[in-house]
Amino acid sequence: MALQWLILSYVVAAEVAIAVILTLPYPMLLKKRIVSLVSLVLQPAASIVAFAGFQLLGVRAGIDFDIYWKNEHRLECSSEVCTATERDRYEKS
Repeated sequence: MALQWLILSYVVAAEVAIAVILTLPYPMLLKKRIVSLVSLVLQPAASIVAFAGFQLLGVRAGIDFDIYWKNEHRLECSSEVCTATERDRYEKS
């Protein structure tokens, strides 16, 4: 997950740098070349950013589901010591 955050932060930093470069008063030909180069690079990278966002959302949903699953299917014993049948029933769920 740290790798996804790292990639996402690099992409955001590159976007900020490009925005700063494009807002400075450079000749129009240089701006057009920068825009074409950036669009060639970011077209494949756009799928990476979308995938990273999807993974971040999925991780959050996975955590919530894991907490729910553990709470709903925890080992419940009738006494202080669990019997073998109670442990078997827990493992099968």
